[in-house]
Amino acid sequence: MSADPPAPPVTLDRESDMPLAVQLADALRSAAADGRLRSGDRLPSTRALATRLQVSRTVTSAAYEQLHAEGWIAGKHGSGTYITTAPPGSLPETAPRPK
Repeated sequence: MSADPPAPPVTLDRESDMPLAVQLADALRSAAADGRLRSGDRLPSTRALATRLQVSRTVTSAAYEQLHAEGWIAGKHGSGTYITTAPPGSLPETAPRPK
Protein backbone atom coordinates (compact mmCIF):
# COMPACT_ATOMS: atom_id res chain seq x y z
CA MET A 1 0.00 0.00 0.00
CA SER A 2 1.42 3.41 -0.94
CA ALA A 3 1.92 6.22 1.54
CA ASP A 4 -0.56 9.07 1.66
CA PRO A 5 0.50 12.33 0.00
CA PRO A 6 1.33 15.38 2.12
CA ALA A 7 -1.55 17.22 3.74
CA PRO A 8 -3.01 19.94 1.51
CA PRO A 9 -2.75 23.61 2.53
CA VAL A 10 -5.57 23.81 5.06
CA THR A 11 -6.15 25.85 8.19
CA LEU A 12 -9.26 25.23 10.27
CA ASP A 13 -10.65 27.74 12.76
CA ARG A 14 -12.14 25.80 15.65
CA GLU A 15 -13.60 29.01 17.13
CA SER A 16 -15.62 29.76 13.99
CA ASP A 17 -19.36 29.21 13.78
CA MET A 18 -18.76 27.60 10.37
CA PRO A 19 -18.67 23.79 10.60
CA LEU A 20 -15.22 22.22 10.18
CA ALA A 21 -16.36 20.16 7.18
CA VAL A 22 -17.48 23.34 5.40
CA GLN A 23 -14.19 25.05 6.25
CA LEU A 24 -12.24 22.08 4.91
CA ALA A 25 -14.25 21.88 1.69
CA ASP A 26 -13.84 25.65 1.19
CA ALA A 27 -10.07 25.45 1.78
CA LEU A 28 -9.60 22.56 -0.66
CA ARG A 29 -11.85 24.21 -3.26
CA SER A 30 -9.91 27.45 -2.94
CA ALA A 31 -6.55 25.63 -3.22
CA ALA A 32 -7.75 23.89 -6.40
CA ALA A 33 -9.15 27.11 -7.88
CA ASP A 34 -5.97 29.13 -7.31
CA GLY A 35 -3.53 26.43 -8.40
CA ARG A 36 -2.06 25.35 -5.06
CA LEU A 37 -3.65 22.00 -5.86
CA ARG A 38 -3.62 21.00 -9.51
CA SER A 39 -5.61 18.58 -11.60
CA GLY A 40 -4.29 15.10 -10.93
CA ASP A 41 -2.91 15.88 -7.46
CA ARG A 42 -3.69 13.05 -5.05
CA LEU A 43 -5.34 13.93 -1.75
CA PRO A 44 -4.71 12.05 1.48
CA SER A 45 -7.27 9.46 2.52
CA THR A 46 -10.08 10.78 4.70
CA ARG A 47 -8.63 8.86 7.64
CA ALA A 48 -5.08 10.19 7.17
CA LEU A 49 -6.26 13.78 6.68
CA ALA A 50 -8.49 13.55 9.76
CA THR A 51 -5.50 12.41 11.80
CA ARG A 52 -3.28 15.21 10.45
CA LEU A 53 -5.90 17.89 11.07
CA GLN A 54 -6.95 16.39 14.40
CA VAL A 55 -10.60 16.19 13.43
CA SER A 56 -13.01 13.29 13.16
CA ARG A 57 -13.13 11.25 9.99
CA THR A 58 -16.74 12.39 9.64
CA VAL A 59 -15.43 15.92 9.00
CA THR A 60 -13.06 14.88 6.21
CA SER A 61 -15.58 12.48 4.68
CA ALA A 62 -18.28 15.17 4.57
CA ALA A 63 -15.87 17.65 2.94
CA TYR A 64 -14.77 15.09 0.33
CA GLU A 65 -18.40 14.13 -0.38
CA GLN A 66 -19.30 17.78 -0.98
CA LEU A 67 -16.33 18.34 -3.29
CA HIS A 68 -17.09 15.14 -5.16
CA ALA A 69 -20.71 16.26 -5.68
CA GLU A 70 -19.44 19.59 -7.03
CA GLY A 71 -16.97 17.90 -9.38
CA TRP A 72 -13.77 19.14 -7.72
CA ILE A 73 -12.48 15.67 -6.81
CA ALA A 74 -12.89 12.13 -8.06
CA GLY A 75 -12.07 8.81 -6.48
CA LYS A 76 -10.23 6.10 -8.35
CA HIS A 77 -11.04 2.71 -6.84
CA GLY A 78 -7.97 1.28 -5.18
CA SER A 79 -5.87 4.33 -6.04
CA GLY A 80 -7.14 7.30 -4.03
CA THR A 81 -8.87 10.63 -4.39
CA TYR A 82 -7.63 13.17 -6.91
CA ILE A 83 -8.25 16.79 -7.85
CA THR A 84 -10.11 16.99 -11.15
CA THR A 85 -10.11 19.82 -13.59
CA ALA A 86 -12.05 22.74 -12.14
CA PRO A 87 -15.82 22.48 -12.68
CA PRO A 88 -17.32 24.79 -15.32
CA GLY A 89 -18.06 28.25 -13.99
CA SER A 90 -15.66 27.88 -11.06
CA LEU A 91 -12.87 29.96 -12.54
CA PRO A 92 -12.98 33.67 -13.32
CA GLU A 93 -14.57 34.37 -16.66
CA THR A 94 -12.33 35.45 -19.49
CA ALA A 95 -13.00 38.52 -21.56
CA PRO A 96 -15.51 37.94 -24.34
CA ARG A 97 -14.04 37.18 -27.74
CA PRO A 98 -14.54 39.79 -30.44
CA LYS A 99 -17.01 38.76 -33.14
